[in-house]
Amino acid sequence: MASKLAAECIFCKIIRGEIPSFKIHETTHSFAFFDIGPLSDGHALVIPKYHAEKMHELPDEYLAEAMPIAKKIAAALGSENYNILQNNGRLAHQEVPHVHFHVIPKPNEKEGLTIGWPAKKADFDRLKERAANIKL
Repeated sequence: MASKLAAECIFCKIIRGEIPSFKIHETTHSFAFFDIGPLSDGHALVIPKYHAEKMHELPDEYLAEAMPIAKKIAAALGSENYNILQNNGRLAHQEVPHVHFHVIPKPNEKEGLTIGWPAKKADFDRLKERAANIKL
């Protein structure tokens, strides 16, 4: 499948070389570079060379490379603790409407990703119903 890039997307412009970046790695389907607004030293992004806003819109062949590249970046950075983050939609904190994966080293309590996890008590009957209705 050929690349599909959007004219005005900042990440598509980075892929095309119209905006400079600190490139880490590039393949036929992916481009990885350091974030210029990092949460910690080494914060990197892995982006597919296909313009899709949300992960479920991305062809599988573009998605297939993202995690192995993120894994290699995390290993190369040498951080014992790190987050891999991917958001879909504004409400879910996606700032750039192009699928991307953050590799964020967590060197200490103050640097890196900080999140809350407002867990609720699960409704087991609802979980059972949902599991039965999911068709992949």
